[in-house]
Amino acid sequence: MQKSKILKTLVWGKEVSLAVLDTTAFVNEAISRHRFTPVAAAAFGRTATAAAYLCSWLKGKESALSVTVNGGGVGGKICVSGDGELNLRGFAENPDVTLPPRKDGKLDVGGYVGKNGTLTVVRDDKNGLPFTGTCPLVSGEIAEDFSAYFLTSEQRPTAVALGVKIGTDGKCLGAGGVFLQPLPGADEKTLIRTETEIMKFPNLSSLIQEKGAEGVLRGIENADYYEKEVRYRCFCSREKTESLVIALGKEDAQSLVKERGNISVHCHYCNTDYEFDEAAVSALFAAKEGK
Repeated sequence: MQKSKILKTLVWGKEVSLAVLDTTAFVNEAISRHRFTPVAAAAFGRTATAAAYLCSWLKGKESALSVTVNGGGVGGKICVSGDGELNLRGFAENPDVTLPPRKDGKLDVGGYVGKNGTLTVVRDDKNGLPFTGTCPLVSGEIAEDFSAYFLTSEQRPTAVALGVKIGTDGKCLGAGGVFLQPLPGADEKTLIRTETEIMKFPNLSSLIQEKGAEGVLRGIENADYYEKEVRYRCFCSREKTESLVIALGKEDAQSLVKERGNISVHCHYCNTDYEFDEAAVSALFAAKEGK
């Protein structure tokens, strides 16, 4: 069974951090959960791939990170959250939007996302106040936007390539990213080299489909690498949702059931609905009261 993963290593005299991600399985899980149209899947997949890379920076499994892309486009906001174990989940506000392809035949991710807005990252390493970084969107195509974010908010110039390829059946054929980040002290020649190298990946999703992350990494440098799985995982559950119903209070919960027929709690991150009818609500409060 195919797994999504990130490969990380140091290249070019250990002056540059290289990360290559294959997120094909992750994107297909997201498509299955949210029923994304191709353009929505591409926009979400690029965002989630970059978020997975950012999660790989986190210092511990309890650390958390969220990414919000809000460009004012027809797709609405894209939100992705993850942790230090590379468990990620997310959603796009309008997953069913369709757009005609661009003139070059590619999916119009920029049109879906829009570019009149911001990219925001919130990182919490559980050692004080969370870090929040925000920058204006450059194009809405996601890769350029994250490159701008790394430079302006993190002061880490980073060359970024992202790609998501959707087949005629709506499934993802290849998705992933390449991140080249010079380490502190790298000279101007190295910075230029990263920008030149990243231009070699205009069709990254096809390379991921054909060669996998390992093949893409070997094409940059034949180096040993660290590998970790990236998973689509939401932490919602019926038990947690029951606590939300109880928090309403017995009177308000029963009133809602009478008004609407049931109480429905929707998790945007995994597109799951938890429903409680009159009997279920009565049983919850009876158990709480020890009856």
